[in-house]
Amino acid sequence: MKENTACFTGHRPQKLPWGFNENNVSCIAMKEIAKIEIQNAIINYGITHFISGMAIGFDMIAAELVLELKNDYPFITLECAIPCKEQDKLWRKQQKERYKYILSKADKITYVSDRTYFDGCMQKRNNYMIDNSSVLIALFNGKAGGTKQTVDYAKEKGLKVEIINPNS
Repeated sequence: MKENTACFTGHRPQKLPWGFNENNVSCIAMKEIAKIEIQNAIINYGITHFISGMAIGFDMIAAELVLELKNDYPFITLECAIPCKEQDKLWRKQQKERYKYILSKADKITYVSDRTYFDGCMQKRNNYMIDNSSVLIALFNGKAGGTKQTVDYAKEKGLKVEIINPNS
């Protein structure tokens, strides 16, 4: 299944030029590019299964794009890889509702840990996604952090890595 699987990584809104404003022209353009990358993964790499880590920001956007693309590609599936119990505990109401809606539409939910938050649970989730994928689609600005670690790990593991620059 790994050969037919792609996963996503990307920055939280605080690190993106548009922040939480997904109506910003740059965010809308990024979503179109991400949608094209997902379609390319389906058409060019034979990807039928997608894994989202369900963090606020690109993870949830990518999951929503996969759900939208199911209209055109009904054979694709979405897995939500949850790093820990109560991932959404400290989120705002609107973020929690978005999260729960995506989970309700997912084909599979995987709890990478059965514990509540602990140091390292996000990296454990990221490693799970990379270890079970052949393609990574990343919203990545090139700067140090969890997204860079995930991109580097994917390259080390030999995944095809498609990068979307949020600053372009």
